[in-house]
Amino acid sequence: MSGVQQLQSASSALAIGSQKNDCSVTAATGAETKPKKRICCACPDTKRLRDECIVEHGEAACAKWIEAHRLCLRAEGFNV
Repeated sequence: MSGVQQLQSASSALAIGSQKNDCSVTAATGAETKPKKRICCACPDTKRLRDECIVEHGEAACAKWIEAHRLCLRAEGFNV
């Protein structure tokens, strides 16, 4: 295999390996920064409280927990 083919093969292997279903995402370089976690894995405490409240009391009664989770996600770098 030539050097270019080896590089392309290694590059493909890295891309496939990085598509695992984990909760980490690398941050972007430059002016635009992306969250370090996927949204499903960010703020587990507020997410759990929000979800439990909605199941037990309904969405209308849980505005406090919903907003707390949104604030946490925004602090993590998500645009919600």
